[in-house]
Amino acid sequence: MRVVQLLPELNEGGVERGVVELNRELVSLGIESVVISAGGRQADQIGLDGGQHVVFDVVSKNLLTAPSRMIQLRKLLRQLNPDILHARSRVPAWLTFLANRSMCLPFVTTVHGFNSVNAYSRVMTFGDRVICVSRSIKEYVQKHYSVPEEKTVVIPRGVDLELFNPDNIDREFMQDFKQRYQLDGQLVISSVGRITQLKDYETFIRGVVLAKEKLPTVVGLIVGGVRVDKESYRQSLQALVAELGAENYIHFAGNQVKIAEIYALSDLVISASRKPESFGRSVAEAIAMNSPVIATNHGGVLDIIVEGHTGDFFEVGDYVGLAGKIIDVCRCKTGSIRGHIEENFTLSSMVVKTIQVYESLLADRKN
Repeated sequence: MRVVQLLPELNEGGVERGVVELNRELVSLGIESVVISAGGRQADQIGLDGGQHVVFDVVSKNLLTAPSRMIQLRKLLRQLNPDILHARSRVPAWLTFLANRSMCLPFVTTVHGFNSVNAYSRVMTFGDRVICVSRSIKEYVQKHYSVPEEKTVVIPRGVDLELFNPDNIDREFMQDFKQRYQLDGQLVISSVGRITQLKDYETFIRGVVLAKEKLPTVVGLIVGGVRVDKESYRQSLQALVAELGAENYIHFAGNQVKIAEIYALSDLVISASRKPESFGRSVAEAIAMNSPVIATNHGGVLDIIVEGHTGDFFEVGDYVGLAGKIIDVCRCKTGSIRGHIEENFTLSSMVVKTIQVYESLLADRKN
């Protein structure tokens, strides 16, 4: 079997990471894997893992060049001679759908997010199979596009249990990190993700400050990079921390490579996103490292968190409710919760279910 995945670019992000991981796993199973994108920081990894990366403009939204790019893509696909086409985003999906009309190859789409509802986004439902990364995404596309039940399949993003394994962590890094931010003997409450308004770090900060009144050893960590256009937002968060007198116990740790270690040293992780997460991979990864998660009560995280076991929920912007949940979870935290991820959200399970989708389409063509 030869599979071609198409996405705009191979830089950072959940979609990109999922493509890189699936490429690696397909190759390990003897399946030929090709990835088409406009390139990016992770493009070389495709070849290093045994796949083939082809540079092609599947990112531009320029309608004037779309017809010629569609024709060029059709020629490229005929050269590659794939068995399965798998589009991961809207521009690649449109180009692939149009290029494939005369080829009639099995076509798979994956809906990774709550895209705006319009004719442009509808293309993500044109696949012979439509993979949804959570039940919330499936309900969303069925509600707005009336996608038949038999076309849709829920395949959650999978956690790499080797990468996110409490037994495989860099303890020297953890010790250095704890010393840098004076975390020894403290209750560490972390929020991990790029610094943007959608992550609602204001609610995280206010919730931690309020929780500290009952839990004096609480320390807050904000772990994530900031783009130039979001620098003023980061400064506003620092000003809020100063206004609340929390500079000694709420720290901005910046971008960190060793995220598994950050989760491992955290007693609790908070996801305060204003916008529903399509899945919530970071939530699953934190739980895989035995750190419970409190998240806003919407989106894909509803599939992952088990109230009272792997974490809890609060309403968007409700920092008082968040503080109460922090106190409850920290006081009641017990034992290992990793098993929930091992049973439900593994990378290997994601790969197996995705291959089953491919095989079912190929079997349909033979019948």
